[in-house]
Amino acid sequence: MLICNLAIYFQITPMQPIHILLLIAAYFGLLMFISYLTGKSDSNDAFFKGERKSPWFVVAFGMVGASLSGVTFISVPGWVRDSQFSYMQVVLGYFAGYLVITYILLPIYYNLNVTSIYQYLKQRFGMVSYRTGAFFFFVSRMLGASFRLFLVASVLQYFVFDAWNVPFVVTVVISILLIWLYTARSGIKTIVWTDTLQTLFMLGSLGIAIYFIADELNWGFVDFFTAPELAPYTKTFFTESFLDKDFFWKSFFGGMFITICMTGLDQDMMQKNLTLKTLKDAQKNVLTYSLIFIPVNLIFLFLGALLFIYAEQAGIAVPVMNGVEKTDLLFPEIALNGNLGIGLGIIFLLGLIAAAYSSADGALTALTTSFCVDFLDIEKKEAINQKGLRKKVHIGLSIVMVVVIVAFEYLLDSNVINLLLTAAAYTYGPLLGLFAFGIFTKIPIHDRWSWLVAVISVAVTAVIGNIPAEYLGGYEFNYELLIVNGAITFIGLILIRRKHD
Repeated sequence: MLICNLAIYFQITPMQPIHILLLIAAYFGLLMFISYLTGKSDSNDAFFKGERKSPWFVVAFGMVGASLSGVTFISVPGWVRDSQFSYMQVVLGYFAGYLVITYILLPIYYNLNVTSIYQYLKQRFGMVSYRTGAFFFFVSRMLGASFRLFLVASVLQYFVFDAWNVPFVVTVVISILLIWLYTARSGIKTIVWTDTLQTLFMLGSLGIAIYFIADELNWGFVDFFTAPELAPYTKTFFTESFLDKDFFWKSFFGGMFITICMTGLDQDMMQKNLTLKTLKDAQKNVLTYSLIFIPVNLIFLFLGALLFIYAEQAGIAVPVMNGVEKTDLLFPEIALNGNLGIGLGIIFLLGLIAAAYSSADGALTALTTSFCVDFLDIEKKEAINQKGLRKKVHIGLSIVMVVVIVAFEYLLDSNVINLLLTAAAYTYGPLLGLFAFGIFTKIPIHDRWSWLVAVISVAVTAVIGNIPAEYLGGYEFNYELLIVNGAITFIGLILIRRKHD
């Protein structure tokens, strides 16, 4: 109610860069206060596992925001013009993936009482497979988190810091520094609670933004779903040809395996589940937020349709960066530079910041956890040295993330969510193959060669994914490349099997 009143009060005031900075400062002041309340313990047990005391319903609500991220908040609506509502086919696959996580993967992790989920690979295959799995997570999550923060930093740069001639690298450093400040002490224990706040802001902002734009179009609640202007954007199921990139079953199974990999085989997402006391609580958590996930994504797509309809009527062009049209920036363009006043700008920024940082803060914590546990064997070191080592790694990975995000400024020229899911098809494939082989077979392997199988799998998948459609009878690969990648890894592990001891 307070946000709505503020938005109405400032409706005729144009959004200025100073307003954005003040809003960001206030928001992060609130996060720092939560960090102070939850960060009384500076132990590695609090940082890595949250002392196994998190309430399951708090984790479930917070994971909605962590799963969606700033990419969903901006990029999914911006994708509607080119792909309509085809993303819902992927979302339905997500739900099937969550069922696999709930009833297959979570029992394994809880039975082994792991800190890093890749410790399962050590127990099943050996040290090389363990480090191989952790390495591919590290690459995957570093790219994924950097994709997400790049999007937010680009928005801040385009709408705030360019006006003051601040270099993009400074914008990125500020973004990462803010995350480091409130996660440095208690890590995942703090994030469980900040994610809850950030999810609340994100979902509230989504609903209020839709209200603002629909009201500007003179649409009521019924019009929001039935207006004829929506028709060109709302086609959801594509079943005409198996060759098409958006064919239903390709999208469905691609979404299913993306969820299995990007959530179930991802230390970032699973680390939140592992802060819960029991397996039953973790399963309730996953099932709850998976059910919330479907309608929330559908509402994001309706928001995207509203944005393009409003932009056409108001004569607002899609922003261009470095000579490339960026549909990702249409939502911020309307919210911050449109004729809807400061109210929508406040709502948009709260949602964007909440969505982006609810994903990125967990990623930095998970990367720190994985590097410390999987590569540095921190649990075997003297207790007096463990905390200092963890803090050094946390700082070092923050710097690495800055470098990666700045590099994206010169390399990316496409819709960010599309790039994110495409990258996942390559980097998560070996994890899918390793875990599937370990869970569904009892075959031992020559562990020392598992890294080579993973590398070859990615290379072969890259070749397959770049074969022109005309050479495949018109068939276009989409996210099912992830399944192909996992299958190649699976076959490769069969080839390096060894006789049972």
